[in-house]
Amino acid sequence: MTERPPLPPFTRETALQKVRQAEDAWNSRDPEKVALAYSVDSRWRNRTEFPHGRPEIVDFLTQKWAKEREYRLIKELWAYERNRIAVRFAYECHDASGNWFRSFGNENWQFDAHGLMTQRHASINDLPITVADRKFHWPLGRRPDDHPGLSDLGL
Repeated sequence: MTERPPLPPFTRETALQKVRQAEDAWNSRDPEKVALAYSVDSRWRNRTEFPHGRPEIVDFLTQKWAKEREYRLIKELWAYERNRIAVRFAYECHDASGNWFRSFGNENWQFDAHGLMTQRHASINDLPITVADRKFHWPLGRRPDDHPGLSDLGL
């Protein structure tokens, strides 16, 4: 079995590391890479979709990032306990017509002893924004360490 440190039980420091690792992976927009953080039988609830297992997660993310262009995400630790982490997040992207959105949400995560996520429950709301309203400005990929987080941006 592959391990994905940090492993539960989480401390504040290790929960923060896990959240940043997830953010970095999602900002890569590489479905295969992202899926490796989840157990082979991981169960998701994402809006009205319910992917189960890595192949379905890869398919879900491939379709997501084909529609959500120039995707940039910030995650923030909300709470943690033993093998669970709760985060709030926001991301910005645009559709094929150039319409920009900021999506806000919360995720609840549960991990196995190997540090793989076995459950991901996400609730997400979308807000249309203008280009001038964008707050996530960095080259595509990993958010730079000096870029403000959600609380720093007042989101």
